[in-house]
Amino acid sequence: MNTQSLIRRVRLYLLFFIIGLVSAGLTASLIEWEFKIARHLAPLLSTFPVVAKWIEFAGQGWIEVFQQYPFVAHSMDWLAFAHIVIAIAFIGPLKDPVRNKWVIEFGMIACILVLPVAIISGTIHGMPLFRQLMNCLIGLLGFLLLWLCRRNVLQLELLEKK
Repeated sequence: MNTQSLIRRVRLYLLFFIIGLVSAGLTASLIEWEFKIARHLAPLLSTFPVVAKWIEFAGQGWIEVFQQYPFVAHSMDWLAFAHIVIAIAFIGPLKDPVRNKWVIEFGMIACILVLPVAIISGTIHGMPLFRQLMNCLIGLLGFLLLWLCRRNVLQLELLEKK
């Protein structure tokens, strides 16, 4: 495979990853609005009553918290900010993937760390198993994208040494 097609692949994987991070961040800021919509859609999930019940329960919790303690929403804004800042770090590998492969490796480590945090924290805080597994899936998908990216960066690195 030639250098240009490897660079194109790396950039495509990184763009998907960056878009995912930014999207996750933006949804954190809009969580109250999302739960209001989800609570209206919950009855459509009659096939998955556990999910519908969780959406209703969690949505009610967020709405009550935001009404009584609106400053708590500020923490969600910081979560969104953190996602966006981390996404910005991946601009380095977009520009020069080989020199900045450490950022990709850092991202892979962070994605793997999602798994124990999702399970341990989710269990401690009473999250249902399906929600913990969704968080794990997000971490695994991010890892897969970055692993594919790193694999191509290593090939690029070999081509550059020739």
